[in-house]
Amino acid sequence: MADILPPVSDPAILGQLDTLAKRHRAAGGLVMQLIGYVGGSAEGLLGKLPTPVRNGLDGATERALSGAMTAAERSRGIVADRPDWMNRTLTTAMGAAGGVGGLGSSLAELPFTVTMLLRAIQGIAAEHGFDPASEEVRLECLRVFASAGPLEDDDGMDLSFLAARATITGSSMKSLIAKVAPRLSIVLGQKLAAQAAPLLGAVAGAAVNYAFTSYYQEIARVHFGLKRLARDTGTDEGVLREELVARIAK
Repeated sequence: MADILPPVSDPAILGQLDTLAKRHRAAGGLVMQLIGYVGGSAEGLLGKLPTPVRNGLDGATERALSGAMTAAERSRGIVADRPDWMNRTLTTAMGAAGGVGGLGSSLAELPFTVTMLLRAIQGIAAEHGFDPASEEVRLECLRVFASAGPLEDDDGMDLSFLAARATITGSSMKSLIAKVAPRLSIVLGQKLAAQAAPLLGAVAGAAVNYAFTSYYQEIARVHFGLKRLARDTGTDEGVLREELVARIAK
């Protein structure tokens, strides 16, 4: 029988959880403003993609994640971690370049953006005192991608990720990528459709990539901030996660 752990009562810990909850709630605010001009719902955006592209999203996302893990890890030995603003600047430029040619160039840009996002997440993990070279932390970086995504207006998806992280598990990198890819593919499909919107081109690509980078950087700070809080205070991470979800839902 599992132990029943007491709720968190330390004011200092609760204060840090409140800060993380505020960061989580704010993650999608600016994003929705930046991409609101694209129009339509998140579900409607996916419907704008050609059927062959929609059908191939899962496979393309899985390949992008696999390639990103290798490329991001290799780059750590060559290029130092960058501040958030620089990551946003670089991915914004990539999005602008991808949006110039519509859907075709957006598809070509996608793996590079995923690699940049993953590298940014790894940098945030390192900033919080975790080693991105370790297998455990590499898996945790992947799990950040399991959040609902910046185009999703249903907070329930994000909260379910936080509350039931055990559903996004894997004993190896390959198995975890296979589980995360279908969820991330929906988000990336929305990104592609938004970038390919007629008459918007490079402007849409730049805005969408800025939004995506901002969102996942914030989610990574919540994710690894919670893990650091558990490590530094000796509090069970599951208990802290439940407390965080309760605060986000208020």
